[in-house]
Amino acid sequence: MRQLELLRLLREFPRRGYVQFIIATHSPILLAFAATICSFDAGPISKVAYEDTGYYRVYRDSLNNPAKYLEGM
Repeated sequence: MRQLELLRLLREFPRRGYVQFIIATHSPILLAFAATICSFDAGPISKVAYEDTGYYRVYRDSLNNPAKYLEGM
């Protein structure tokens, strides 16, 4: 719930004037915010789509089929 509240604030602040945020996170909830996602994982820093992040895929797969996901661990 706190992450959702942070998202609400991140959407509200730009309406009040020009703001910029730099956020380092592994949270799929915060990654969902309409922003540029940069990966520092390998090689040069690169932009990555939300759906291509490992964190998104782990959460998606585990929520879609928890039993199957836990079997593979």
